[in-house]
Amino acid sequence: MAEPVGNRWRFVGAALVMQLCLGVLYSWSVFRVPMETLYDWSKEMSIAPFRFSLLFFTIAMVIAGFWQDKKGPRLVGSVGGFLLGTGCLLAALIGDTSPGLIISYGVIGGMGVGFAYVTPIATCVKWFPDKRGMIVGLAVMGFGAGSLIFAPLLESLIGSDATMFAESIPRTFMIMAVVFYVFVIGAAQIYRVPPAGWKPEGWEPPAAAAGAGVKQDFSPGEMLRTWQFYVLWILYAFGTSIGFVAIGQASPIIREIAAEGALLTGGAALGVMSFFNGIGRLSWGSLSDKIGRNTTTVAMYAVYFVACLFLLRSASGFWQVLIGLCMVGFAFGGYLALLPSFTADYFGARNVGANYGIVFTAYGLSGYFVPGYFAGVMDKARAAGDLAAGYNEVYVTLTVFAVVGAMLALMVRKPAQTT
Repeated sequence: MAEPVGNRWRFVGAALVMQLCLGVLYSWSVFRVPMETLYDWSKEMSIAPFRFSLLFFTIAMVIAGFWQDKKGPRLVGSVGGFLLGTGCLLAALIGDTSPGLIISYGVIGGMGVGFAYVTPIATCVKWFPDKRGMIVGLAVMGFGAGSLIFAPLLESLIGSDATMFAESIPRTFMIMAVVFYVFVIGAAQIYRVPPAGWKPEGWEPPAAAAGAGVKQDFSPGEMLRTWQFYVLWILYAFGTSIGFVAIGQASPIIREIAAEGALLTGGAALGVMSFFNGIGRLSWGSLSDKIGRNTTTVAMYAVYFVACLFLLRSASGFWQVLIGLCMVGFAFGGYLALLPSFTADYFGARNVGANYGIVFTAYGLSGYFVPGYFAGVMDKARAAGDLAAGYNEVYVTLTVFAVVGAMLALMVRKPAQTT
């Protein structure tokens, strides 16, 4: 029996709660300087748990996409909440070594985020075929805005007294574990999928999409045989790479380059950036319903380009850095909203969980390799005594990513394969 149309909004509410919790992933930079201070870690070591969390987030997304298409979102989301909470619990116990933190927070916690993250997206796409861009943007807005809550909270829990870091860091992980056990697992219990053939009252699929003989739903294997998949994959990789680098460096760049005249701490600045990240997901998703995914993606890359120009001269002051970071956050949010919609538009909603899980590998691989590479650039700049030059090298490279990504967005089109 079909769910009443009015009730479908409760899935969006559950998605927002879950995604706010999962968005803690983007707050990792708050931990970096305290851990570098406490354990005498390099920047490559302090970014490693974040890199591994993104990698295993992606691996779990692929598995969870196939699994939730078969077993439904409640079970998969619940497993995700359990793994995320357990990863943070273990980080409190064995997170005083780099391997321990990578295994607990990076591998186990990252897999938890991946299992939980796919479920609200796949659920909302199926319940809102009439508002796909807007509703996916709204569903994932919480993920981007999560740092608005968690970054200042975690910074407060960790504190600024280096003599207390050995106690405050494990305690912070314990608190995180409790929050995720309660809210992520709890939100997952609300999810349902619509019955086969369900559609909102009064809504009909667009005529072009319903045309006879045009293939509507691609299996993962069929999707992989289209050139459009590979272009979308590169669009996602370039778009998220720029965001990951800025997010991973947000707190350090405020502390190291723009500290003079700073009105916010690194964690608070990351929280402001995450606000724009969350708003970007809803704004770009809604805009793409009106002007198209391609045009919207070009606009997002244009915002990235301007943001990188701000960050190129990061030594010039706090406000320029903050504006650049907020522009990156605003554009970055759009990729997490548009790529699920792109996937459903191009390859159908039936297998969107599995198909988007595969597309999402672009997010994870770029998140694993790109921040690590640029952390190495920054370690060399620090050794040379010129951090500003290191940041400039980073953002020159990222402007190239933005230009190439915009060009690809102009060329990609929906597959024309017929049945």
